[in-house]
Amino acid sequence: MAAADSCSCGCIDPHGAGVHALCIALANGDVDRALALGLLKAMPCPACSVECQVALVQARVERKHALAARERYRARNARLQRRHDERATRRGVTTSRPEDPTAGPPTNPPAPDPTNRTPRPALPAAVAAALARAKAKAAATPPPAGPES
Repeated sequence: MAAADSCSCGCIDPHGAGVHALCIALANGDVDRALALGLLKAMPCPACSVECQVALVQARVERKHALAARERYRARNARLQRRHDERATRRGVTTSRPEDPTAGPPTNPPAPDPTNRTPRPALPAAVAAALARAKAKAAATPPPAGPES
C-alpha cells in the first residue's frame, strides 16, 4: 500500500481503507467529504491508534448533534410559522408562506383592516362573572364601623 492510502495516524491495515479515507478527510477539515464517505455510520478501524479512533467517534457525535440541532431549528420555525398563520387566520388576515421553509414568520405582517374588526369583550366571560360576584358581595356588605371618638 502507498503512503497516500494510509490513515492520518499511519495505519496501513487494508481492511480499514474506507475508514482511513474518512480519517484523512477529517484531518484535512473536509467534513463534507467525510459525510459523503459515511461518517455517520462508519466504525473505527481497530488497527488505528486510539487517538485516531477517538477523533472519528468524536467527529461523528459532533455531526449528529449538529444535524439534530438543525432539525430542531427547522421544526421550531415550522411551528412558529404555523402559529403565525393560525393567528392571522383568526384575525382575518391572509399571509403568504415564505419560499424558504426555514425562514421564520414575516417580520412585518400586514395590518388588520380596522373596518373588519369584530369587537371583543374587555374581559373573558369567567373573569367578568367573578368580578360581578365580587362587586355584588361588596355592595351587600355594610361598611365596617370605624372607631368611635
